[in-house]
Amino acid sequence: MSVLVTGAAGFIGSHVAHALLARGERVIGLDNLNDYYEVTLKEARRDNLLRHNAFSFEHSDIADRTAMESLAAKHPEITRVVHLAAQAGVRYSLENPFAYLHSNLLGHLVILEFCRHLDRLDHLVYASSSSVYGGNKKVPFSTTDRTDTPISLYAATKKSDEHISHCYSHLYRMPSTGLRFFTVYGPWGRPDMAAYIFTKAIYEGRPIQLFNSGDMMRDFTYIDDIVNGVLGCLDKPPADDGETAPHRVYNIGNNRSEKLTRFVEIIEETIGKKAQIEHAPMQPGDVKATSADISDTQRDFGFTPQTPIEIGLPKFIAWYRDYHGM
Repeated sequence: MSVLVTGAAGFIGSHVAHALLARGERVIGLDNLNDYYEVTLKEARRDNLLRHNAFSFEHSDIADRTAMESLAAKHPEITRVVHLAAQAGVRYSLENPFAYLHSNLLGHLVILEFCRHLDRLDHLVYASSSSVYGGNKKVPFSTTDRTDTPISLYAATKKSDEHISHCYSHLYRMPSTGLRFFTVYGPWGRPDMAAYIFTKAIYEGRPIQLFNSGDMMRDFTYIDDIVNGVLGCLDKPPADDGETAPHRVYNIGNNRSEKLTRFVEIIEETIGKKAQIEHAPMQPGDVKATSADISDTQRDFGFTPQTPIEIGLPKFIAWYRDYHGM
């Protein structure tokens, strides 16, 4: 039996694949290695995975129906899928909306069809996002809150993925779970995320922009905690009672919202250098605060985050220095 991990050369996907391999799983990684950010970073993540004998890599686009059909024929042993490939980023959706429709809608549908035609599917776990909560003022965000007012195209595609997945679970009795990730950071992180942007700018002596003049709160979640949540969920597929769809949605967050200014302070303290700060207005599609209610995640598969930003950010910066040969 094997696990398919889509987006395996991505930030979260590569960490999930390593964790699965570490516990003795056979993993098939799929990624199209697109150029949304530096391909060399994706290739380095992939190459680290290829050192494992139990890992194989497929260079394909999840929206390519023919490629996915070939993959199913080549690997009939796949019984679980962790679907993490997507076009990420709230702000980029303002520049290139069609990339989000291609990857996050068409690509997600192709993955659902892929899963539907597997000889046996034990569980599909897929990435949603805290952005589905839109401009909700109530915090912390609960999975019982309404999510029908997205304020970015990215959020709208992720909420659509949840609806379509629920439909497939209902029609075809596919066990599936969507995970709403909250601001993930850590080693091998994406260059378009705050930890990477701020660290790089401070080392290079360039200013950093704090949107909404820094008056922002985020539920920053360390990558190891995210991985533990993914694996804990993967191991406990929803039961099918024959009536309700075997589909669930959970929050995966740190359960501790932090001020953006504190986030910057820890980076400054770790590097030993002050940031040059430029205040900027709130960006379209952005939200002032995020905070995860993880009570149902804790109840159903024991998810308990372990890593505050005071520990996680120095770990990220240590990786950054090593990766860039500093």
